[in-house]
Amino acid sequence: MSLVSGAVSGSRDMGFDDKNKEGDDDNTSRPVSSHHHEDEAVGSLGRQMSESSLCATEEEEDDDSKLQLGPQYTIKEHLEKDKDDESLRKWKEQLLGSVDVTNIGETLDPEVRILSLAILSPGRPDIVLMVPENGNPKGMWFTLKEGSKYSLKFTFQVNNNIVSGLRYTNTVWKTGVKVDRGKEMLGTFSPQLEPYNHVMPEETTPSGMFARGSYSARTKFLDDDNKCYLEINYSFDIRKEWPAV
Repeated sequence: MSLVSGAVSGSRDMGFDDKNKEGDDDNTSRPVSSHHHEDEAVGSLGRQMSESSLCATEEEEDDDSKLQLGPQYTIKEHLEKDKDDESLRKWKEQLLGSVDVTNIGETLDPEVRILSLAILSPGRPDIVLMVPENGNPKGMWFTLKEGSKYSLKFTFQVNNNIVSGLRYTNTVWKTGVKVDRGKEMLGTFSPQLEPYNHVMPEETTPSGMFARGSYSARTKFLDDDNKCYLEINYSFDIRKEWPAV
């Protein structure tokens, strides 16, 4: 995470900077690929916004909620639409993969379950963070060593319908002062039995006296219409050394 007020210069954030970044997916995560029909088709996957489905957002996150999205369709309806357009039909089949339409084809609302988050660091055992049901881990959720390289890995499952524009946002505070905010676009995913995995680019934790200490953070997983599937409020430490395993 990049610390402000000259505390740390040139260090990277906890998976984020102020720019949108395209993360590298591993072999399990397969968001939609580029296609000349993609903008039209993905636009039709949008969901009507509902106040009850929106999580609390900060003023600076409001830009994402201004998108004008089209009506929502079930998977069966998606397959019926434009069925005479061979290229668009093949694109939809590629997106849907081996979806069992007989079981989920009539469901409008997608369900996204974030199963776990993991911190991967070379030469270290993976730190697997199970997500509590209430989204609020107790105490310090994890500890990182200053100046260490790491990547974040998300494991999640998609059910019922296609989720469009799934993204991850994160805001970090130190001693009550916001020191970083960023987001990562994960992609568009069809429902499937196997969980998806998404690994973000490698980052380096900040180092130095001002970087060490306790932080609080809020992480959210949202889709194109700003529907929040999970909000996690947690605390973590940056120290001189890794904790004992």
